[in-house]
Amino acid sequence: MGLFLLASLPGATALAEDHPLWFKDGRPVAQALEAVAILTDAAEEGLSPRKYGATALAQALAATQRAEALSSGVIMRLEQDLTDAMLRYFNDLHFGQVDPRQIQENFTPNAPDRFDPAAHLRRAVHGMRLREAVAEAAPQVPLYDRLRRALAHYRGLAADPVFSKLWQSALPPLPNGKLEIGQTYAGMPLVTLRLIALGDLPRETIVTEHYEGHIVKGIMDFQVRHGLEPDGVIGRKTLAQLEIAPSVRVRQIELSMERLRWTPLLHASRMIAVNIPEHILEAYEVENGTIDVQTSMRVIIGSALDTRTPLFDGRMRFIEFSPYWNVPLSIARSEVVPKILRDPSYFTRQGFELVAADGRIITTLSLDDLDAVRRGQMRIRQRPGPKNALGDIKFIFPNKDSIFLHHTPTTHLFEKQRRDLSHGCIRVEDPVGLAKFVLQHDQVWGEERIREAMSSGVSTTLRLREPPQVVLAYNTVQVKNDGRVHFFQDIYGQDKLLDQALRRSVQASQ
Repeated sequence: MGLFLLASLPGATALAEDHPLWFKDGRPVAQALEAVAILTDAAEEGLSPRKYGATALAQALAATQRAEALSSGVIMRLEQDLTDAMLRYFNDLHFGQVDPRQIQENFTPNAPDRFDPAAHLRRAVHGMRLREAVAEAAPQVPLYDRLRRALAHYRGLAADPVFSKLWQSALPPLPNGKLEIGQTYAGMPLVTLRLIALGDLPRETIVTEHYEGHIVKGIMDFQVRHGLEPDGVIGRKTLAQLEIAPSVRVRQIELSMERLRWTPLLHASRMIAVNIPEHILEAYEVENGTIDVQTSMRVIIGSALDTRTPLFDGRMRFIEFSPYWNVPLSIARSEVVPKILRDPSYFTRQGFELVAADGRIITTLSLDDLDAVRRGQMRIRQRPGPKNALGDIKFIFPNKDSIFLHHTPTTHLFEKQRRDLSHGCIRVEDPVGLAKFVLQHDQVWGEERIREAMSSGVSTTLRLREPPQVVLAYNTVQVKNDGRVHFFQDIYGQDKLLDQALRRSVQASQ
């Protein structure tokens, strides 16, 4: 692979035409060698050293040290190549390697910050602090550092001459399709060794074919870390996760690090973040870069089949208490109207009413009106009440997809392990807790008043005086405060698309 030519990154040419960064008296300075070492170690940040021509640059610099004298042309060429490579590196590390809109049409990008790769590089070189500059350019969230450490750990497992061999052979089929406590399984010794390698079992665990004792707890811990029901039963889903080698997890972690470059999670003092693959919402305050999680809850997200929840970053502007549910036309056509035609009493039981184009409210049924609904000339809405599909509260953050947070009367669904069950909006398990967080600095709105407004049956909308930030994110890897690495299913197939886009990005740079 040849060395990079100077690219069109902002400031690249001007930077290269300044006083040389990497050469003095015809020789490479220590900063040049450190820069090449950073590019060679790009994999530590989930980046590809090939994208920056690290090997070729290292060879070129080594050759300059052996040569008696260097021509000005050679020096100029290496100066430009190394500068260009470092600019690309800082740009990718801070902003990401691909435009997320290439793989997610409904991605709502955040406004770019003021990070300037050229100025950042110049300051780092002149201050002789290149390594510190790498840390400063990376996403400034605790999760990124945790993912970085997890990446090193799993890469170490993948390279370990002993542990890596544990995934070279497939586990034998389970007896009767699943393994329960007390049963014997020929693959249990290999399962046990894999759990030891992954840290779910201590090294001194006795290897046996009997599924019992500490191994059961190890499996349950493994299930928790992989978004599975921790029932201690090794079934099809648990077996599938046990088969995934550390080398595959390395790539999964790299993809999550890339996503953090698009998804700033500390750019507001109060944040509500939903991690879609995890089916979890966290509401937290940020002070001096420290996250204080004030409430966490399970959520129900859009179905992976056809109504996926979009990614989003914006402000929550309103809360609607005892909301009406304005049935979307697609749902009215495909679900509600057919149910009414099969059972007209469903219309009354569910508290529906019709809204004409002129705003008239119609509480009686006719075939002509239902036809008008299907043509989009009339709409159906559901009155506030115990059967309302939105529950008793709705959290509104204006967006082009009309997605919002809301409660639900079907609270039993939160007990499911996989919860991609909605039409796209996000149902929250603890609406009172979320409302208290949103309104915590408004002394008028204590818990009692929140509950009264939710149960009043009269729809009221509150404009928020302090709108919190809402981020709908997509990370299939999380590292908790205890350092445990959790992996979640790529339910929307976004990891696969991102992997392909990143591979194209590396190929295009060579």
